[in-house]
Amino acid sequence: MKKVGVLIADMFNEFEVIYPYYRLLEEGYEALLVGPEKKEYKSKAGLAMEADRGSSEVKPEQIEGILIPGGFAPDFLRRDPKIISLVRAVFDLGKPVASICHGAWVIISAGIVRGKKVTGFFAVKDDLVNAGGIFLDEPLVVDGNLISSRKPEDLPLFMKEFLRQLSLVPDKK
Repeated sequence: MKKVGVLIADMFNEFEVIYPYYRLLEEGYEALLVGPEKKEYKSKAGLAMEADRGSSEVKPEQIEGILIPGGFAPDFLRRDPKIISLVRAVFDLGKPVASICHGAWVIISAGIVRGKKVTGFFAVKDDLVNAGGIFLDEPLVVDGNLISSRKPEDLPLFMKEFLRQLSLVPDKK
């Protein structure tokens, strides 16, 4: 079964983790919750979810793509050099990297925004622009293998495109 990383840390947005998680399962992927450590994390509303793997346990070659949910979790995720390295490596391999809402903080820290069309929650617009991104206030922005959206209401479009790009990743067989 093909694996897809879904990043998680404390203060994650429930909608932006749970909706993608189950959509990935529906499409036959193994959705791996990846945190800085393999432990329980709590959402903004207190929902507890366990990371399947810590960031040091996942190699970019083992996953087909990576999804970065929002909430305040990305501020914790971007402090983990292994998370940043993983996101950068997945991007460099040409695999889909999908960021929604405040997930933009992680793609900024991974250094994959410069010269790319991107979007995110309006509060991170300046961060994206200062990192060299071309900010578009649209529900879905795709620039190569970088997929971005603004907020939970954008999830249907966001996941449709992420799943489309995942289907294009060649089998390793």
